[in-house]
Amino acid sequence: MAFPCNQFGGQEPGTNAEIKKFATDRGFSGSGALLMDKVDVNGPGTAAVYQYLKVASGDTSDIGWNFGKFLVRPDGTVFGRYSPRTSPLELEQYVVEMLNNRS
Repeated sequence: MAFPCNQFGGQEPGTNAEIKKFATDRGFSGSGALLMDKVDVNGPGTAAVYQYLKVASGDTSDIGWNFGKFLVRPDGTVFGRYSPRTSPLELEQYVVEMLNNRS
């Protein structure tokens, strides 16, 4: 899931429709690719999903930059929070393990 956010250097100033077109034009699509509406991830307007993810991960500090990641188990519990510098490929083994152990 991707949650566009304009809190990092004004990188997502467009409307939800404009952001969706931009992402689709650049290949964001396919099975399981969910682009959510633009949200705030920090501050008083933090979206409920990010409030939950921060608390459940045990790290309620602000998201530092775009591409901060949370890995969520199929049952909705948070496995971990990861830096924007963490490559999604570094998390692949955990994703595969979780998918193989679904009940």
